[in-house]
Amino acid sequence: MFIQTEATPNPATLKFLPGRDVLGEGTMEFRVREDATRSPLAERLFAVPGVTGVFYGSDFVTVTKDDSDWQHLKPAVLGAIMEHYMSGEPLLNDGAHDADADEFFNEADAETVETIKELIETRVRPAVANDGGDITFRGFKDGIVYLDMKGSCAGCPSSTATLQHGIQNLLKHFVPDVVEVRPMA
Repeated sequence: MFIQTEATPNPATLKFLPGRDVLGEGTMEFRVREDATRSPLAERLFAVPGVTGVFYGSDFVTVTKDDSDWQHLKPAVLGAIMEHYMSGEPLLNDGAHDADADEFFNEADAETVETIKELIETRVRPAVANDGGDITFRGFKDGIVYLDMKGSCAGCPSSTATLQHGIQNLLKHFVPDVVEVRPMA
């Protein structure tokens, strides 16, 4: 088994591509070790000293580290991923993954929200998936779009610029009701 690695814009994360489906559809994030009990792979990764986050995309795993050096962490992470796939264990113990958190918006804005979600789905998510992360719609209120940043996007030094100069400009261009884009706290 050959696992490719790619750098991400966030120096604390690396993207690992095992050459097969990981989650298939959707995304899943484990921000703390306690959440990882649902996934044998996430448990293996959190067992590597220095790993602070795990994110699954359709065909990749993004791993976030503390201030440890990738030179020492990377072989252990590669070993954990390889061990998981060789074991034949499922990715998730319960076989399913949670839907994203509830969305919020006024029903009167449903058409605007649909346009925002389509733009995020077709223009934003594919680009950030290339960088080992994900951005999903969470809400719309008073002209402000709230987004959830996951994987390498969470905590990335360039995430503010991505939100304000990239996504905000895109949405404001196509949806006049949008005045600002903010990450969910």
